[in-house]
Amino acid sequence: MKNDLFLRALKGETVERPPVWMMRQAGRYLPEFMAIREKYDFFTRCRTPELASEITVQPIRRYGMDVAILFSDILVIPQAMNIEVQMKPNFGPYLPNPIRDQKGVDEVIVPDVNVELDYVMQAIKATKELLNDEVPLIGFAGSPWTILCYCVQGQGSKSFDKAKKFCFTNPIAAHQLLQKITDTTIAYLKAKVKAGVNAVQVFDSWGGMLSPVDYQEFSWKYINQIIEALKDDAPVISFAKGCWYALEEMSNSNASALGVDWTVTPEVARKLTNNKITLQGNFDPTRLYSPPTEIKKMVHTMIDAFGKDKYIVNLGHGILPDIPLENAKAFIDAVKEYKS
Repeated sequence: MKNDLFLRALKGETVERPPVWMMRQAGRYLPEFMAIREKYDFFTRCRTPELASEITVQPIRRYGMDVAILFSDILVIPQAMNIEVQMKPNFGPYLPNPIRDQKGVDEVIVPDVNVELDYVMQAIKATKELLNDEVPLIGFAGSPWTILCYCVQGQGSKSFDKAKKFCFTNPIAAHQLLQKITDTTIAYLKAKVKAGVNAVQVFDSWGGMLSPVDYQEFSWKYINQIIEALKDDAPVISFAKGCWYALEEMSNSNASALGVDWTVTPEVARKLTNNKITLQGNFDPTRLYSPPTEIKKMVHTMIDAFGKDKYIVNLGHGILPDIPLENAKAFIDAVKEYKS
């Protein structure tokens, strides 16, 4: 690997500067991505290895991040599990038959991921060829709780009230569904590692919808199963948005790194994790609207606060679609220019 900064940071090694990448870096803020989007619908892009691999490397070509993340979607998992998922323009994910009862859970299958999700493995192989060992590649999955949120709610939500109601009124069925998703996710991520990804990230986008007690029951214990199953295969990053309260517990797991969002200071995140695990984050994505000179100053301040070691520079969530290209560049360049 010509640039192994990211892998070294995951191991907690001393580095000359922290590595940098951005969640959703392969996507809709790039004109070259928009050109592909005009020709092909969302899931066609995910299912066509040439398209997925091209989209994955676009930001690396333009900005030279230290790691690529495979272009895909967390909802390919429920699709493989016999759950219909559509991606509606200007709306987002839509599941026409949400799961609301035991019968719905019983109809969900744990698939053979090597058959149902073979297109993802082919995309990984195609991407590895394009990357040519310049930088590592991350594979990812949604957390079981986050996937359940979509499967039960049927679409995005500000509260995921229907998903929570299902868990609290029908906990047996909810845990059965969570376990099916977990089993599928473990097999999926293992297949991704075998296909060539160098690390995996679990996105718990909706973990913050749960109270700290419910988070342990309905989310963290399933994420931890994934970490335990993958820990000997590849480094695992766990990113739980809105869950800073769980950082201490998460730092006692076998995760290689924890993603943090902008609702917690670097100092508090380090204190809660006892400075023993690599942290990733936590620049507010909307701060990329600030002028480039200001972005650079804020990034340097952020690195100073986290410390350059055991740290991966990232946003606290995905990059927004209308961020100016020069602002995204300022974010990446600030890290590359960093001197401690």
